[in-house]
Amino acid sequence: MTTATSPLDTKTIEIIKSTVPVLAQHGEGITKRFYEMMFTNHPELLNIFNHANQKQGRQPKALANTVYAAAAYIDNLEAILPVVRQIAHKHRSLQVKAEHYPIVGKHLLLAIKDVLGDAATDDIIDAWGKAYGVIADVFIQVEKEMYEETVSQSGGWNDFRDFTVAKKVKESEVITSFYLQPKDGKEIPTFTPGQYISIRVKIAGEEYTHIRQYSLSDSPEKEYYRISVKKETSSSEHIPNGKVSTYLHDTIQEGDTLEVTAPAGDFVLDVESTGPVVFLSGGVGITPMISMLNTIATQQPNRKVAFIHAAINGTTHAMHEHVKELSNQSENIEYYLCYEKPTEKDLLNKEYTKEGYMDLPWIDSIVKDKNASFYFCGPIPFMKTVNNTLKELGISSDKIHFEFFGPADQLN
Repeated sequence: MTTATSPLDTKTIEIIKSTVPVLAQHGEGITKRFYEMMFTNHPELLNIFNHANQKQGRQPKALANTVYAAAAYIDNLEAILPVVRQIAHKHRSLQVKAEHYPIVGKHLLLAIKDVLGDAATDDIIDAWGKAYGVIADVFIQVEKEMYEETVSQSGGWNDFRDFTVAKKVKESEVITSFYLQPKDGKEIPTFTPGQYISIRVKIAGEEYTHIRQYSLSDSPEKEYYRISVKKETSSSEHIPNGKVSTYLHDTIQEGDTLEVTAPAGDFVLDVESTGPVVFLSGGVGITPMISMLNTIATQQPNRKVAFIHAAINGTTHAMHEHVKELSNQSENIEYYLCYEKPTEKDLLNKEYTKEGYMDLPWIDSIVKDKNASFYFCGPIPFMKTVNNTLKELGISSDKIHFEFFGPADQLN
């Protein structure tokens, strides 16, 4: 297990900690400027980073939170190892390498100096240079172990591998599943339910490649990987949502090839536990939950599950028939549906259990065991509601598990 102790001298630690209030105030400004400067000087890195997250401000905000945490715990980096590992999974999936870290460090220091001006004294810049070196070493070591573990597992590989789209299935008006099989016909590694893969595409007319991470939406031990992708629509020409999802939906067909990295991620089902579990998903956040549910249905049929899903209505709701069938087949799987705006067909069929939004009284009426493990995923407003509800219900923090689609955000 990698450890992270700080070899920094006392003066450097004091300087870094003294900058914590400054980072709280100017962190996003620094990280936004950092990305601008780095991409200007190293445009090739645009082949790795998600351009939409940059324009939406989610990536600079996520990096600012990480830098802030690193400064606050510079004398006890062990405390942020869980966050380091979560980010390292994404980096390994994106193929971020050790040689990228000096580039990042150089431009982070330039951005600090650029945003803070004269307030960024030589002592502060020197201290941050030393601190970044220590923090980068922790990431590099953790990621090195992940790369080695990935390639050493049965069927494992590093870098991108060609997969063929064996099947393309429309799950709802907005979600389509892609069944991916290795083009070389060789073995693929198993994964833990909840993990994701990265897909790299080269879109005609685009200067750079695009990489997106999609949750695996079926149980492991299959001869394929399945991803279920929501076609995102852009609300503004300045925020280009959906470039890759639209390409997958509209252009990629059965028989086409996609470049894929091996499964990654730490938002995973505890398959060693036999205790009750509650899944709460919103929209396309259902995808990792389906992987977890399918795994329990086949490997732990006696484990109690409450599967709670929120969708706009039946037209956008993916995999309803599949989950309904599993719940009908097993006394241990309970299925609950919340539709925000039911269609006339939904009103006629009345298969949903609540209209409107998930709320505390409804979730409380479903949750029979507050010692269960809770997993949730979906749009950020949905996740904030669920997180606050679980806390109000007195659910222990070690029983609460969640994942963001895209850069991490704050739920409080």
